[in-house]
Amino acid sequence: MSVSDPAPSAHCEGATIQIHHRVRPEAVDRYETWLRQIIMTAGRFPGHQGVHILRPPAGHHDYEIAVRFASDDDARRWRESSERRELMTGIQPDLQQAERVEIVSGIDYWFTPPTPTSPQPTRWKQWLVTSAVIWPLTMIVPLLWQPLFDLLPLLHTWGVRHGLVAVTIVGLVVYVIMPRVVRRVAPWLFR
Repeated sequence: MSVSDPAPSAHCEGATIQIHHRVRPEAVDRYETWLRQIIMTAGRFPGHQGVHILRPPAGHHDYEIAVRFASDDDARRWRESSERRELMTGIQPDLQQAERVEIVSGIDYWFTPPTPTSPQPTRWKQWLVTSAVIWPLTMIVPLLWQPLFDLLPLLHTWGVRHGLVAVTIVGLVVYVIMPRVVRRVAPWLFR
């Protein structure tokens, strides 16, 4: 197993463990059963926020799994757990090569190519997609907060209102909108 951790940062909004498995063709059914088991086990760990599986097209056997956690510490606890080690030991004979594991934090994950052969998207495409998501939110979210600002003038104080709008936008971008948008524009983004 090879693990490549990003440089530690003072502040991190979640972490995703990206896992690549190349499964032996005769072991795909066993692997699918194992995959359901490891997903259920990971789901019981603190900070778990979901799993995304990219299954291979017909005739291929490379699985990409992204397991999202609320923090680097939560991701590390799962990655280093005895439960994960035990499950990996059980599936190892069904893999054609050692698993590849990479930990990515925050926005980096959105722009990670879906396959090892896909090119990294250009910076202008990343900028364009991110701007297209955030721009309308900067107009809509303040309007949605306005009734509460009118009701509670303390929340409308300079700095406070900006903070509430910012955390709302970031939450929507990170957890709701960006994963769906990137998936939708992936054919254009990763070519």
